[in-house]
Amino acid sequence: MSTPEEKAKRHKKRMQARKKIVDAGVAKSLEERGIVVLYTGDGKGKTTAAVGTATRALGYGYSVVVTQFIKGVWECGEKQLLTQLPQDAYPIQWHEMGTDFTWETQDFEADKAAARALWEKALAALRDESVYLVVLDELTYALNYHWLEKQEVIDAIQQRPPQQTVVITGRGAKQYLKDIADTVSEMRSIKHAFDNGVAARKGIEW
Repeated sequence: MSTPEEKAKRHKKRMQARKKIVDAGVAKSLEERGIVVLYTGDGKGKTTAAVGTATRALGYGYSVVVTQFIKGVWECGEKQLLTQLPQDAYPIQWHEMGTDFTWETQDFEADKAAARALWEKALAALRDESVYLVVLDELTYALNYHWLEKQEVIDAIQQRPPQQTVVITGRGAKQYLKDIADTVSEMRSIKHAFDNGVAARKGIEW
């Protein structure tokens, strides 16, 4: 049976080996630029992750623009908090389509027009060097429903200012979005309370 001293030595040796691996990875990561992050999949937490990133950027005083496709009728606790912060210290713009879910509106042309109007605001942010982070929440729907032109969106993201980061969220992300993203995380649904008859809860789901 090992003594506490022997266990401590083995632990230290493992951590030293781990540190070498981590340090080597950090040493290779020398390129300073903005990235494209994609959160997709059928699991919960994509918008939550994106807004968490926005909150992190705001914490450093960076300028953030959030655009929400699909959403815009329900209350949004994150918006209510972040948009009440002093703009001089925490500069955030929050824009929404302002329509309900497309299965509720059932009006393709109206949804397309609303998405296009929101995209113009996103496009302005993607061209603005002063904006550190652009969140394109539920963008996948706007593309999959053909409200926006795929190539125009790709070009705008790829031609953005070098230091700007873009976070994209939404289910059903096509391969072309995965291809232009630097970081891709897929949320997988294991279990969801809603599927078992539990109502969405204010302050938790929205």
